[in-house]
Amino acid sequence: MPPKKDPQVDAYIAKAPAYAKPILTRLRKVVHTAIPGIVEGTKWSSPHFDYKGIFCSMSAFKQHAMFGFWLERALRESLSAADGKALAALHHIESIDDLPDDKKLIRLIKAGAKLNDAGVKMVRAKKPAKPMPKTPPLLIAALDKNTSARATFDNASPSFKREYVNWIADAKSDDTRQRRVETAVAWMAEGKGRNWKYESKK
Repeated sequence: MPPKKDPQVDAYIAKAPAYAKPILTRLRKVVHTAIPGIVEGTKWSSPHFDYKGIFCSMSAFKQHAMFGFWLERALRESLSAADGKALAALHHIESIDDLPDDKKLIRLIKAGAKLNDAGVKMVRAKKPAKPMPKTPPLLIAALDKNTSARATFDNASPSFKREYVNWIADAKSDDTRQRRVETAVAWMAEGKGRNWKYESKK
């Protein structure tokens, strides 16, 4: 049974730069060869292939094309060094000669399919938490003179503290900084956050 092709992918390849047309055409053919019945279409303006969920995609730019897997991080960890190198090369393809041979491509695609078969989910890397900025001495001194404000500040979340600290630190002059400290302490004495005026009222 011939592969079911999506007209949107046909249109994408037709509009691609001349160098990219044979690259995209071959990648498309190999994907269908490796996984008969795979579903193709477009997502985020590029051709995508679904196999038990989002699987792989290809794109063409002005001077290079790329091919990648949705679960690329997990796939990379499961490959040999040679296949890992071949996978990395698919991120920047300038000519059809840059593609691995079909046998190697099929091996990579089938290895990726095993992850989808196993129900592996994408794990996004967590962004490291921003370090807490240093509390300005002027604010510390002012808080020491106001018990209520000090209690609010000490028991507040890091984001609550960060908003006040950054607001004061961003002051362009000493006078502005002093006024902001006084305002901050007055608001915190009432238990208010830096942006309390914009918070939804329940």
